[in-house]
Amino acid sequence: MDRQAQKQQASLIIKNASEVVTCSGTDVSSVERIPGGWVAIAGEQIIAVGTGEEVTAKVDIEHATTIDATGKVVAPGFVDCHTHLVFGGSRVQEYAAKMTIDDPAELKRLGIQTGILASVEMTRKSSEEQLFHDAQDRLVRMLNSGTTTVESKSGYGLSTTEEIKMLNVNAKLAKAMPVDIVSTFLGAHGWPAHLPKEVYMGVLLDEMIPWISGLGLATYCDVWCDDGHYSAAESEKILRVAADAGLQPKIHTDAYSYVGGSDLACDMKMVSADHLNYTPPAVMQKLANTGVTGVLMPALDFAVKHPRPFDARAMIDSGMTVALATNLCPGCWTESMQFVMVLACRLYRMTPAEALRAATIGGAMALGLGANRGTIEVGKLADLQIWNVPSFEHVIYQLGGNVVERVIKRGKQVVDRSALEKWTEKVV
Repeated sequence: MDRQAQKQQASLIIKNASEVVTCSGTDVSSVERIPGGWVAIAGEQIIAVGTGEEVTAKVDIEHATTIDATGKVVAPGFVDCHTHLVFGGSRVQEYAAKMTIDDPAELKRLGIQTGILASVEMTRKSSEEQLFHDAQDRLVRMLNSGTTTVESKSGYGLSTTEEIKMLNVNAKLAKAMPVDIVSTFLGAHGWPAHLPKEVYMGVLLDEMIPWISGLGLATYCDVWCDDGHYSAAESEKILRVAADAGLQPKIHTDAYSYVGGSDLACDMKMVSADHLNYTPPAVMQKLANTGVTGVLMPALDFAVKHPRPFDARAMIDSGMTVALATNLCPGCWTESMQFVMVLACRLYRMTPAEALRAATIGGAMALGLGANRGTIEVGKLADLQIWNVPSFEHVIYQLGGNVVERVIKRGKQVVDRSALEKWTEKVV
């Protein structure tokens, strides 16, 4: 039989990269570089990775579309595993005022609304169409910066109708955009000012969770477990009911205090525990042993000037799997995972390799998706980005820029900024 006929037919070939960084393997300090690397894709999947000789020995490339990545980096698409993508309005006045004003009473005197409840009011006033339009704009910018999978939480509705409205926007974005959206119900982000927490919890348990589960609008249920928010016992009650209804548990915890939320993440074997600023070393070890991914958000610490930045080095040294996320929200308007990596390396002593793994395979694991994305390996989704730089370290070196030239989502090129790179000014 003709050997060429036995080869799998590629639909897309990326060739001659300065380096393909696969982010595969278990060594958190290595991204596995393939100099002069090639990637072969058939449909939505990667079918070969290696040198040109290795790929062409396995794959028929004759009829494939080809992208020449000479002098460029090929990396997995970013997986942004913690965002509040859908929200109404902005809190720019609050953010700007807090550059110089620390007193909440002074902010109130100036008529500046603050905090989650300000966003709840603005989100409730926004139509579903407006929320979709605004979130889509943010998502386009995220895609152009290399993000191919996004987790999106509700939590600015705090009523059954308004939470469903937000989750409906997630569903519409998933259909309209070449980005995979993982939808999370965060009804326990707070509670309305006019209701006692205990009454609102009753609505959560008896009305919201059954409705949202029945409509199939979310994969996960999240709770903010912290002092002044929900206790560990309250969080467990909510998440057990949600799990019984088919919603997998996640948790915001240890952001401003340690009240047992990270222990609960271990007890319930959650895919992730997020924030972790106040997590004790013993619990870091417990999270590592249980396999709970810790989701870290450098941009949030930066945006709020957090009094106790998380200890990424201790978590990594404990053996924890860590992920990086933007925490895009009204109080931390960050759309670029590249910026998050910059902060993670400069402020939190993460190496460029650790940061890239955390922004790709770490994020995938925090969403239970590590089996099919987050690395460049045979059989995984062809979610890739091509950077117009010669080595991957440039992503944390070129401050405030966007190194992305192309984005491939499920085997299709969805971003091509290469034409912009060809413009040069002629000096006469």
